[in-house]
Amino acid sequence: MPVSSLTLLERIARVLAGRELSGNAKGDDLSAGAEVDERWHEYVGDALAILHTLREPDRAMAAAGDPDMWERMVEAALAVERDRPAGDGSNDN
Repeated sequence: MPVSSLTLLERIARVLAGRELSGNAKGDDLSAGAEVDERWHEYVGDALAILHTLREPDRAMAAAGDPDMWERMVEAALAVERDRPAGDGSNDN
């Protein structure tokens, strides 16, 4: 399985930014990649809220795998953000 070089929080924030900015979603820019690169950090607060919600798997997720492992994985993603030094651009919201 591939492992991303980006944190889960950044990936979620980038999706949210793309959804807002890209003409392929509800934005105006038909080529929003550069703007997403520049502005994804503005969506970190929303991404954190999503991560907090994801800590608890639903019934289908729990039936498909190990719910304790899922919770530990999401908590690990949150810990990365808690431990990140202030001012690095990703948790300044």
